Amino acid sequence: MPITITTDPTRHDLDAIHRIVAGTYWSPNIRREVVAEALRNSITAVAIDDATGTTIGIARVVTDRATFAWLCDVVVDERFRGQGISRRLIEELERHPSLQTVRRWALATRDAEGLYEKFGYRRLPPERKWMEKPCPKERWQAGNA
Repeated sequence: MPITITTDPTRHDLDAIHRIVAGTYWSPNIRREVVAEALRNSITAVAIDDATGTTIGIARVVTDRATFAWLCDVVVDERFRGQGISRRLIEELERHPSLQTVRRWALATRDAEGLYEKFGYRRLPPERKWMEKPCPKERWQAGNA
């Protein structure tokens, strides 16, 4: 089945992307307008089923376009998993002209270490003191506004 991978923002189907991202464990029920804003402020690759024109996958990079990139929202519709689409999405982002000088890529995952290891990602040693500050769910999740 032919699949197109593109970073062209004019090819974004916000409804399809929202449906895919809102079904993940990391962004359950995320509001549509939050996804739209995230897309506007990121470099995004989408996978499109050529037969139907349907968006079936997404991967997104939050970046300063110079030194740092956070790979996030790598997800493919369940019906299309196991076909290498996530790999192709990541490869497309890594080739993006705006990301060629990035010296540090980061991501978080609880279930896809094997995929990311193929791209050279490794677990940070315990002495690396990454920290986070979570946002309250009522700010981004539907039904909590």
